[in-house]
Amino acid sequence: MLRTPLCDLLGCEVPILLAGMGGVARSELAAAVARAGGYAMLGMVREDPDLIEREVLALREATNRPFAVNVIPSATEPSLLDRQISRCLDLGVRHFTFFWDPMPEVIGRLKREGCLVLHQVGTVEAAAKAEGAGADVIITQGIEAGGHVHGRIGAFALAEAVLDRAQVPVVVSGGIGSGRGLAAALAMGAQGVQCGTAFLATDEAWAHDYHKTRVVQADGADTVLTDVFVLNWPKGAAVRVIGNSITEKLGDDLMGHDPATLPREPIAMDGGQPLLRYSTDSPMRHTTGSLEEMALYAGQGAGMIRDVIPAGDRLRRMVEEAEACLERLR
Repeated sequence: MLRTPLCDLLGCEVPILLAGMGGVARSELAAAVARAGGYAMLGMVREDPDLIEREVLALREATNRPFAVNVIPSATEPSLLDRQISRCLDLGVRHFTFFWDPMPEVIGRLKREGCLVLHQVGTVEAAAKAEGAGADVIITQGIEAGGHVHGRIGAFALAEAVLDRAQVPVVVSGGIGSGRGLAAALAMGAQGVQCGTAFLATDEAWAHDYHKTRVVQADGADTVLTDVFVLNWPKGAAVRVIGNSITEKLGDDLMGHDPATLPREPIAMDGGQPLLRYSTDSPMRHTTGSLEEMALYAGQGAGMIRDVIPAGDRLRRMVEEAEACLERLR
């Protein structure tokens, strides 16, 4: 009942995509989603090519299902981006997923290599630019989404506007934490959904247990959109996080922060690396320090996430809920 042409294009069984959450969507989580029938993405934003290679090989060892590697061209130093893409191509990776401002030259390079490109966008204009450059799938990210948020339009309003124009499959992302969201997306003509928060609160996610617990405890009203967690990203790059002591001190001044003027104060450690207050880093499994002050990414669909479970179970729950919704519609 849920199968769409997107499933044939991507090689998955159900049209549920794992968001390419940097640091969180590593091979363990990606393999769990893929084995359960969804479409996996490795979140490799600004990662060293050697780490990308290890994660690609680990994922292939765990499953033979198709997957994409997620990098962000417009937020990555050009030489590193070139090395990331070159290493992926050398490894035989042929699916890529991008985010933020479309870079036609990067999309064009991969299309000339015969690759499949998915591009997440936050505006109608960015969707048209990505499709015009050759993107095979457009992922429309609504303002409800957790993590970095590109646009300021609701997920379904943006998807509807893009569906009016796009000639390629459209996937809805932002605030979707249950099968009801998947059913709604399919009913409006989209071909699937992408989920981040729903898969962050799973056993296999590389996020810290503290982050997972906060997601389970939160609802949509506990999240805030702010650009104070901006170190490592360009000025004005907003994120949706669970409110904490940092955002509470801001009051109504959640936006308009300049990374050039923010102090560089270490508050945590991960793998011997100091992590700064106001950075875009979220706590991973082995992070230590003041986790409460870090960016705890979560979308407004957090209220639908009530437990930490295996990723396969989360996906199967969504499938069952969506099928039940669509059966009632029939």
